[in-house]
Amino acid sequence: MKIGLIGNGIHSKRIQRILKKKKINFFLYKPTRPIYYDKKEYAKLKKCNIIFIITPNNSHFNYIKKLHLGRYIFCEKPPVNSRNALIKLKKINSKKIYFNYNTRFSKISEILKKRNKYRLGNLMHANLTLSHGLAKKKEYKKNWRSNIKKCPKGVFEIVSIHLIDLINFHFNIDKIKKPTLINQSGVGNSYDSSSLEIILKNKAVINVFSTYNSPYSIRYFFLFENGIVEQFDNNLMVKGPAMNLDKKGFLKKPKVIESFNVNDNNDYIFSLEKSVNYFLNIALNKKAFKKNIFDCSIKSNSLIL
Repeated sequence: MKIGLIGNGIHSKRIQRILKKKKINFFLYKPTRPIYYDKKEYAKLKKCNIIFIITPNNSHFNYIKKLHLGRYIFCEKPPVNSRNALIKLKKINSKKIYFNYNTRFSKISEILKKRNKYRLGNLMHANLTLSHGLAKKKEYKKNWRSNIKKCPKGVFEIVSIHLIDLINFHFNIDKIKKPTLINQSGVGNSYDSSSLEIILKNKAVINVFSTYNSPYSIRYFFLFENGIVEQFDNNLMVKGPAMNLDKKGFLKKPKVIESFNVNDNNDYIFSLEKSVNYFLNIALNKKAFKKNIFDCSIKSNSLIL
């Protein structure tokens, strides 16, 4: 089967390295504009059976619409960034389309999946912060991420959506309160900082903050009825139980049940590679993606619109 990649940005190069590592040949299509086509090169792209769409968010649906028939599609998240496009996307056959929410394959996701094993109980509250200084780089000003036409909600639809999807993938979201989106850096005209509140069906509240305008940092804190899962940069710990008493019968902090050293960059690359492998295993073996995976991706997308 022939594989084609659309886009040649930083993230595309990451996926290119994964394919090269697996010794998989691919055709690289570099559009001069996100939604316009070089006819000769586009003709080559249409001969591919598997397509990776790694382009600005506002171009995703246009490529899916034109290329999904008879092909497997790997598309970067979010699937779309407008309600109109989302309505149209829902009408497309989902059996061969996969959206890359690769945080589902991260170490923190693996731990959340095992919460019953650790006897953590119901989630009561969480605080999630993900920050890095992209807005402080010179190239950010000309990057599509800082352009409100190409990226209407900025960091919210690029970074926060990963955390929203992580929660949506493992828990039952009731609603998201309207996020606070601001441009703190003054660079470009899109948003570089996002603050929001997620409400679960069990009334638990999850606070999510992401920004391009501060030092690189990861702070995840999940408070369960009977334990804690927390990641501070490279350190990930599972703690419990809630009832932990000293010799005098006073409550103590929960014990560390299990701890992990998580290299953030490696965890990201590993989760991305696992996501690509998952997609290729389905596509190369001509199988169908489970409908619930597509539906979960669509719900995560709808939560940011």
